[in-house]
Parts: sequence; C-alpha cells; structure tokens
Amino acid sequence: MRRGTRYGALLGPLLAGDAAPDLVERAARGLGLPERGRYAVVVLGAPVPAAAVADGPDADGTRWWWGWAEGSAREAESREVAVVLLGPAGPARAAERLRELGAGPGGVSPVVASPAELGAARRLAGTALLTCEPGSREIVRLDERLPAALLVSRPELSTRLLAEVFGPLLTLVPAERSLLVGTLEAWLECGGSVGRAAARLGCHRNTVFNRLRRLERLTARSLSRPRELVDLVLALDVLRLSSAPP
Repeated sequence: MRRGTRYGALLGPLLAGDAAPDLVERAARGLGLPERGRYAVVVLGAPVPAAAVADGPDADGTRWWWGWAEGSAREAESREVAVVLLGPAGPARAAERLRELGAGPGGVSPVVASPAELGAARRLAGTALLTCEPGSREIVRLDERLPAALLVSRPELSTRLLAEVFGPLLTLVPAERSLLVGTLEAWLECGGSVGRAAARLGCHRNTVFNRLRRLERLTARSLSRPRELVDLVLALDVLRLSSAPP
C-alpha cells in the first residue's frame, strides 16, 4: 500500500492543505496517523533511495509515510514527500537519517502537532528545498534557513537585492568575481577573522584585507556596519541559490 493508489489517495488530502476537515480526519485514520503528535514533512528534489522506504519504525520510533505531491508554481514536477511522525530526537534526526541514506536535496518542515497542519508543513518543506544550492544533495531544515527562505519566497525581490548590492561585482570577469566572493564567504565562515580566512584560503592576511576592501568599494557597503553587512550576506545567499556560478 505504501506506493499504491489507495495510499496516495489518503496522503494527498493531508498534503494539499485545502481538504475538508472530515476528509482529513478519515485520511489520517486510514493511514494510522495519531490525532496529536510531533509531525514534520520532508520534500525531496530527487527520487527517494529505496532504503529509506522501509516498513516499520526507525530505531528511535520515527515513522515514515512516503508518497508524492504536486509541485508548486516554482516546482516544475511532482516531488517525493514523506509525512514523518517524529521520535524523541525530533527533525534533526530525521534529516540526519536521510543524509546517511544518500537522499537529497531535500527540505524538512518545522514541527506541527496534527495531521490537519500537514498541508502547511508541506509548503514550508518545499520552501526549505528551494534554499538548497543547485546541484547539491543537502538535506536542510527550514528553521535553519529562514533568511534564505524569505529570499526564495519572493524571487522578484531577491533579483532586485542581488542587482542593487552586487551589481558592480557582477560586471567583473568570472574569475575575478569568484575570487572576491570566495574571500567574503571564507571571512564569514571564519567569524570575521582575517587571519583565519587567510589560513583557509592559503594567502597572506593583507591579501584578504585588500580583497575585502575592494568588495566594500564595489558594493558601497561596509563590513563593519551591521545593516550593510546584512545586505551583503543576503545578496550572497541569492547568488549562492542562483544557477549561475559566482
């Protein structure tokens, strides 16, 4: 029944989010979903590994119901979707299991408390999936990607942000642009330490400093001003999520 027509007919109303309450109740009862629990929804951007679709609960008690759901306006095709009744370790363990099995890319919703909330959770999991870098196989939780989720939810504003903040940077030749973007990424990952970023990049700290100063001049934003740093970080996320290389 896991992949059968009846299974899909029961799971569909729960994931759609617009079914009548009595239909949701019947579908949940038919699937054996408790009326109250700690649920999450997973949406994958690639076929689910066969090992992930197993009968019975995981060792920690997590239970999975796999099916399909139609994609949103930004998703050209249906997606592999799982309703997850979480064990004590919560969504972090569910995401870890999918990584261990080689699934991905995928998005994991926040925790919801009833089958009636699974439609909203499915939409949020789909948004989390959109924050995965193109070509990656990462499994991400929405709660860990909220700023990026805001960006992908409003693509017209994301495009405007990228043009406004990184416009002059995008006119550089790809190799030069990639060098500056990579230096900014390393500096951020090193907690704003020029010395640590230099060690990671294999260059002198003055080289890192000079690249960052040039990036500040090109973007007219200062890394030392918190609001302007937010602009740069968000623009960097938009660039990361675009299909074009930096």
